[in-house]
Amino acid sequence: MHLPWVLSVLLLASGGIEAPQSDDSGSVTILIVYDSRTGSTESLARAVVEGVDSVPGAKAVLRHHSDAEATEITAADGILVGSPVHWGNLSANTKEFLDRVGGALASAGEIGGESTPTNRTAGAFVTGGSVASGKELARLAILAAFLNLKFVVIGAEDAAGFGTLGAQATTGPSDPGLSEAELEEARRFGVRFATLTKRLKR
Repeated sequence: MHLPWVLSVLLLASGGIEAPQSDDSGSVTILIVYDSRTGSTESLARAVVEGVDSVPGAKAVLRHHSDAEATEITAADGILVGSPVHWGNLSANTKEFLDRVGGALASAGEIGGESTPTNRTAGAFVTGGSVASGKELARLAILAAFLNLKFVVIGAEDAAGFGTLGAQATTGPSDPGLSEAELEEARRFGVRFATLTKRLKR
């Protein structure tokens, strides 16, 4: 199975990306969808929104997974999905949303036979109860689904400047809540995602 190798290529960090001071590459809409039971994943999603909205010409649309409409999916230039880790993987609600993404794109003729080429971007962010609770597997599952749907996957960047599969936070009893460092990683992810989405659209 070559998925880890493929993702490692697609998720190579291109250095720190700051919000551009001026950019004439047009505007982009980023749909940010989350599932959240305790509020932690929602808080991480809101930090991602801050990062996206700090990029000139980028607009974040935040939706709970149950509220995201098919028209918002097909209108988005990029989609970011946030999930809590359930039993070492993405949540059932997140999987259901990804299925709806596939349905919306199939109905729009963007996947399948004689489909219209698109250049949408995608990314993932997660929260989990412990450091090794399955956060990597959950992000890989989300990104694998987006690759099958012909999205261009964009990874995040940690505080040390290394590329990651997407922003993440540990929220269990040993490390409750979200730290400022975790929120800042999510903001940087929003900036990076919106910036690269704009470059791809140009």
